[in-house]
Amino acid sequence: MVDFALSDEQRAVRDWVRTFVERELVPLEPEVLRRERSGEPGITREESRALQLKARESGFWGILTPEEYGGMGLGAITASLLEAELGRTFVPFRFGGAADNILFHGNSQQKERYLLPTIEGERISCFAITEPGAGSDARAIRTSARRDGDHWVINGEKTFITQGNEADFVMVFAVAEEGVTCFLVDRDMGWKSEPIQTMGQWGPAALVFDDVRVPAENVLGEVGGGFALALQWIGQGRYLLPSRAIGSCERLIEMAVAQANSRTTFGEPLAERQAIQWMVADSVVELQALRLLVLHAAWQVEAGHDSRQAQSIAKLYGGVKANEIVDRVLQIHGGMGYTRELPIERWYRELRLLRIYEGTDEIQRRTIARNVLKGHVPVSAQF
Repeated sequence: MVDFALSDEQRAVRDWVRTFVERELVPLEPEVLRRERSGEPGITREESRALQLKARESGFWGILTPEEYGGMGLGAITASLLEAELGRTFVPFRFGGAADNILFHGNSQQKERYLLPTIEGERISCFAITEPGAGSDARAIRTSARRDGDHWVINGEKTFITQGNEADFVMVFAVAEEGVTCFLVDRDMGWKSEPIQTMGQWGPAALVFDDVRVPAENVLGEVGGGFALALQWIGQGRYLLPSRAIGSCERLIEMAVAQANSRTTFGEPLAERQAIQWMVADSVVELQALRLLVLHAAWQVEAGHDSRQAQSIAKLYGGVKANEIVDRVLQIHGGMGYTRELPIERWYRELRLLRIYEGTDEIQRRTIARNVLKGHVPVSAQF
């Protein structure tokens, strides 16, 4: 027997978040669009913080953070449902109380200085492994770290670093004599950031390390053990990216339905045109398939199974199909869909990133094919 029903708790949590999105975030959309058209941030750090604290009043804090650190400690399935609800708006928002999973590997001093303040929202972190010559091939990084007494000296450049412009400290991966090592480096230790302009609202940064001296006690984990930490960070929740796309696609299809029913051409609504009907039908089918793929991956994570194949499948399908859906929705809206007065164009740019970051389509296909061709994963159903 396969039971697709949500638990009462999962349904209650999902419904609360949908209400929060509809009451607190959706009303901000016109102002966010106006600001972005003017070249301003859609939402400020202070505004985002205020929204997080408002959610905290209702107990929503640290969705995946263990309860011992003040979080909710929810499972992967519930986290996926929450991401889908947040995806129903383009207003940038994440619940507070979270910290990068690898920070939990810190010693007691590191937890006190980096982990706990990050959970409380007092500090902002960023993860830096990608370099101008090392994207998907993380083993090709060239940023170096050499010992100098009781310090390490780091030199190199990182690129496309999320939150790199806002971060107070960075988890940077550099090549030491013993191997790739992760260092916790405060901004005031000397690294600099430069914003990178992109086609979307994602604002990554380039980070430059020029003889940055880092105390030896700032090594996270073991010297030479950084690559394992990097893989753990990268694989912490790949299913959450297509989870958010589910919500975006739901909202976009709803917009397409409203447009098709209200827009009349040659005496008939667009909804009567077979071409439009097929666009809607294909989008609904693909959205439902994406839901099932994502929830299957989340279930594997929560059950403790090896979920890498399922997550890669969900990430690949989600990125490709979300882009096809938003393209159809823009087409149904015609010229207005192409303007920046409606959020469709905005979603068009945002969803395009899903096919690139945290594992490109090509890397996902390579992973999926390799696992099958080498016999690591059977072609038969994985339940």
